[in-house]
Amino acid sequence: MNIYGKRVNYIQYGEGDKDVVLLHGWGQNIEMMDFVGKELKNVRVTIFDLPGFGNSEELDHSMSVGEYADWLKQVLSILSINNPVLVGHSFGGRVAIKYASKYPTSKVVLLATPIIRRRHDPTIKEKFYKVIKSTPFGEYFRKRIGSPDYNNASPIMRETLVKAVNEDLLLDLIKIEVPTIFLAGTKDTAVSLSDTYYAISKMKNGAVIEQDGTHYAYIQNLYQTCATINEFVNPIILTIKKH
Repeated sequence: MNIYGKRVNYIQYGEGDKDVVLLHGWGQNIEMMDFVGKELKNVRVTIFDLPGFGNSEELDHSMSVGEYADWLKQVLSILSINNPVLVGHSFGGRVAIKYASKYPTSKVVLLATPIIRRRHDPTIKEKFYKVIKSTPFGEYFRKRIGSPDYNNASPIMRETLVKAVNEDLLLDLIKIEVPTIFLAGTKDTAVSLSDTYYAISKMKNGAVIEQDGTHYAYIQNLYQTCATINEFVNPIILTIKKH
């Protein structure tokens, strides 16, 4: 498949009357969500390499989170997927929030997703790099000061990362009216648990489920993660017989 003239890599499997779309985190690919997809029951699963990751080509310009959501709408339309259940980890969760705030969505599952951007004064390192980044020494110090995610990215994807981390998604989140659950790692140093509870409390139909683990608690608790998603997507209806 091609979108905007760029290759899109995806896999699709399973059968059911509901579509579950899995969106991976920054620097990852289809494989990081396939663990979950293979355990989902009675649904059609679709997993993408987002633009600039895995085997999907990056665009010719940096993208905002909103542009990733618009890209997702394009590819889902081609695949005749309407009103999907979105499951996103970290950056993929950001895309899910933007998508669900703009387009018809059935349900949303957020895994270790940053929502609120906390402002902070630039560190000495950040101030230093800002001064020297355009000099001949800029590249040398970028490799030593920048985060692994930033350093391992292409120039276009570095701009994309900066756009993503600088965006606060709280106002987008509270636009979502469909059932939404957030699986939060209690030892996640990348996403504040208190910020997560605060953000979800502002929703009409949101809930937090804690998992013992880090930013990758969804994999560290894979059985619980998949059981939760299966129940969330297809609730078990108990029929009590009258005697």
